Amino acid sequence: MIKVAVVGTVGIPACYGGFESLVENLTLYKSNEIDYTIFCSGKSYVDKVDTYNDAKLVYLPLNANGIQSIPYDILSLIRCWFLRPDTVLILGVSGCLFLPIFKFFSKAKIVTNIDGLEWKRDKWNKWAKRFLKFSESIAVKYSDVIITDNKAIGDYVDVEYSTDNVVIAYGGDHAMIEGIDVGQEQDYYLSLCRIEPENNVQMILEAFVNSDKKLKFVGNWNSSEFGRELKREFSDKPNIDIIDPIYDIKQLFMLRSECKGYIHGHSAGGTNPSLVEAMHFQKPIFAFDCKFNRYSTEDRAVYFSSSHNLNGMLTEVTTDELSAIAVNMKQIAESRYTWKNINQMYEETYS
Repeated sequence: MIKVAVVGTVGIPACYGGFESLVENLTLYKSNEIDYTIFCSGKSYVDKVDTYNDAKLVYLPLNANGIQSIPYDILSLIRCWFLRPDTVLILGVSGCLFLPIFKFFSKAKIVTNIDGLEWKRDKWNKWAKRFLKFSESIAVKYSDVIITDNKAIGDYVDVEYSTDNVVIAYGGDHAMIEGIDVGQEQDYYLSLCRIEPENNVQMILEAFVNSDKKLKFVGNWNSSEFGRELKREFSDKPNIDIIDPIYDIKQLFMLRSECKGYIHGHSAGGTNPSLVEAMHFQKPIFAFDCKFNRYSTEDRAVYFSSSHNLNGMLTEVTTDELSAIAVNMKQIAESRYTWKNINQMYEETYS
């Protein structure tokens, strides 16, 4: 039996983002040889259950995101001194500046997923970027295993730190729901993301303004002035449907199942969970042209780099080409992005 403590997420049941979905599925698909303890933010859960998916849950009185992520992760590591796990799985680098001290008093194996080069993201100011870059360097130096979720990030770690790493992406098959009748394909494209500049939201919207194609765009439009401004500007366009976040998995499943294609604008962060989920629906993918998306889709999607470029692609790519792309996306998803495979790869790093 390998005792594994997981540090760095809001917790499970998953209620926030990619790392939380990762942990939920790792506990769901775990082998009998793994015993998980998951650190959770007590501020994010009204009902604090003791176990979930046969994993023990430990609640801390801090937020797991924002500036509090640093003391949250450090406190989790301090608790690990007393829990004495065989392996500590750290997701993200916020609290990794504490690793030199932690390792001095612990023999636990440290496995760290450094996330998607957080320090490069435009949403952080220069001081936050410097801190995250420093934390990343500490994580790489003091971890026994480094996990990256995309080969492009793996190549960066190789060059920047001359350190080996294991590339493990995310599963997407949890987005598929059996036993639901799906209607005929509808005449709309779908985009789904957090409404942030680096996800090229405005670029996608502008591509459809001068198009006869229809777009349904799901996101947290009201969470920032950037999102609210875009919502005001594009809500009155007859072919664009601005949709607030959808948390009902059945409703989301139907939207994905009935769309004619998926538009993916992410430009940062490695392998994006929403992309690998969309690939399981056997739809043509139009992805922003960056190395992360090209690796995730094995250079077999349609790629765009501007509004004008995307607008042209929507009409220039033939029906036969789109059908072939859809089949390729499904094949890649089933071979690379299933939780059974992802779980096995993670468990191999623990021992």
